[in-house]
Amino acid sequence: MMKNFMSFFAVVLLLLAGVLAGCSSEKSSGSDDGKKKVVIGFFPNIDHVPAMIAKEKGLFEKVLGEDVTIEYKTFPDGGAFMTALKTGDISAGLVGPGPVMNHFANGADVKIIAGGSSGGTVVVASKKSGIQTVDDLAGKTFITPGVGCTHDVQFETFAKDYGLKSTRIGGTMKHTTGNPAQYAGLFQSGKVDFASVPEPWASLLVKEVGAKVIVDSDKISFGTTLPNSVLATSGKLIKEDSALVKKIVDAHKEAIQFINENPEEAKEIAIKTIKDITKQELEKDIVDRSWERIHYTSEVNADVIQQFADSSYDLKFLKDQPKFAELIDKQFLENKKVTKK
Repeated sequence: MMKNFMSFFAVVLLLLAGVLAGCSSEKSSGSDDGKKKVVIGFFPNIDHVPAMIAKEKGLFEKVLGEDVTIEYKTFPDGGAFMTALKTGDISAGLVGPGPVMNHFANGADVKIIAGGSSGGTVVVASKKSGIQTVDDLAGKTFITPGVGCTHDVQFETFAKDYGLKSTRIGGTMKHTTGNPAQYAGLFQSGKVDFASVPEPWASLLVKEVGAKVIVDSDKISFGTTLPNSVLATSGKLIKEDSALVKKIVDAHKEAIQFINENPEEAKEIAIKTIKDITKQELEKDIVDRSWERIHYTSEVNADVIQQFADSSYDLKFLKDQPKFAELIDKQFLENKKVTKK
């Protein structure tokens, strides 16, 4: 069992807010020893294991060489990550696709240069809800981390195929939002009936309060193809030093290869890293269950990103239909040398 389950998410937010505040004055252009400094950002969660592996195994140091100093920063949310990328406090890192897409649509100089992970969104229902299948969802109350967040869009896209809509767009399903650490208590109190939630929270809810899986991660819309973490950087860094960006992607690809070839060691590193940062420890069986639903890959499908955006617009989460043809830069995923511009 995860220690202090109900307070876990709050502890993460408080701790990481302090980490971010304490480091926000640094810039990623240079270090005290005169070397070029590259700062990699990530979140302490299961979706961001490639960054944890790269840090533990020194992959960025190996690929970028002795003339570069590598540092890491962790973040409480996508907005804080994007602010740090904009100000130059980080060079690149893993973040959810939603913040990248939103900031790009608003004119931010950001590029997706690789995938990180996909899958892991699950719809689970409380025991008290009486929900057994999708047909039982009409008129029920569901919760997601945010309005129009990745997991909300995935579920509402899926539900639309069953003729189900939230009250926001004229349907009967009532929607609320909250931190996933609150969901167990909300399930037990009967205040919400079901949730569209990322791992490891889905597995925790099943184990801790007997939640029932209604829609698994391979059945929900965009379930196996939509990235839930991407490697992002600024267009400015690509223009100034594309060879450096290529090396960052190469190290990231090595981390993903390690994960897929050494899953048990990768799990151990993930559990240790998350505990070191958050002071909370995930149980091995929860990580095992989460791992089955999450796929680590550097590939990113531009068509799926656009389809997800189109669905967000169709569901009226967005006022304007965005175009993401220029958001993804896949040149660095190719196995060829990139010379400095």
